Amino acid sequence: MNRQKRGSGRGDKLKGDGPKGDEPKVIHVVFGPGGGRVDAPQPKKDEELDAPPPSSREPVSDVFTTTEVSRLLGLSIGRIRSLAKNGVVAPSGRRRGHRGYTFQDIIALRAARDLLAKKVRLRDVARAIESIRAALPKVTRPLAELSIVSDGRKVVLRSSTGSYEPVTGQMLLDFDLRALRDDVVRVLRPNAGKARARTAYDLYVRASQLDEDPATMTEAEALYRRAVELDPWLAIAHTNLGNICFRRGEEDQAVTLYEKALQIDSTQPEAQYNLGYVMLERGHSERAIEFFKGAIASDPRFADAYFNLAMAYEQTGEAELARPCWRKYLEIEPTGTWAEIARKHL
Repeated sequence: MNRQKRGSGRGDKLKGDGPKGDEPKVIHVVFGPGGGRVDAPQPKKDEELDAPPPSSREPVSDVFTTTEVSRLLGLSIGRIRSLAKNGVVAPSGRRRGHRGYTFQDIIALRAARDLLAKKVRLRDVARAIESIRAALPKVTRPLAELSIVSDGRKVVLRSSTGSYEPVTGQMLLDFDLRALRDDVVRVLRPNAGKARARTAYDLYVRASQLDEDPATMTEAEALYRRAVELDPWLAIAHTNLGNICFRRGEEDQAVTLYEKALQIDSTQPEAQYNLGYVMLERGHSERAIEFFKGAIASDPRFADAYFNLAMAYEQTGEAELARPCWRKYLEIEPTGTWAEIARKHL
């Protein structure tokens, strides 16, 4: 059964204990005043989903002013100009006839900033950045292909074209370029971030129409992954991606994705419920109880959370605590197979 929650989109949850093997219907519900069962939203056409937002620039291909780079990296304008004057990192792009910093320049500037913060000599910083800048032209998709890592003794750039060692010595440089792109969006291009979030949500809605059918589950997974790449804060997409992993038997990966969803939105009832379900299946009833309680606190009309909370209480030998949960489930869902099971426990 699928739920659609006003304000947060449709989330998927795992069905609680009961008759095994029953295939749940896909039911779309809006909770709250004026809610009720609704028709499934129609997916958008491929060209609508794939088309870039018309009014936003992609930060990876954009050009940024010295002032913008200063805001992003926390470097003074004087320091940025000094690095350019000394040949460490100079602006290599142009916008409206003025020189500016490209995303690749920002990668190099961030690396220079972090090395300088570790008291690395400017001469060695320049050598490291020169190697980084030499690597960047070989990388056609820096977010997907390039990582800058360290083993504690040396800094190494890794890409699909090979590995590059900018400079040796005792230093640490390790950052995620996707996180840097997200910082650019958040700080410098909030409108682009909003546009990507809208596109990501459209991808999520389409995926939610496909993830229940084994024949289209792979397509749904790809759409969810595109959605979270565009908008890493779309918590419900992480949850639904976790459900796909769970159905495939990849339980640990599912748990990781549910936990990721809760890192983004600590009150999301679907992720809390699903973690409770997994814990209950694993026999960790005490942990399951806490997750089910969290789901109910976020959504007091979450019938299945009451059902499984009652099951968890019975597993811990606390039947007196289970009874109010069975009654609450029946108040919300008075008919059906699951209701008959709940009545048998009273």
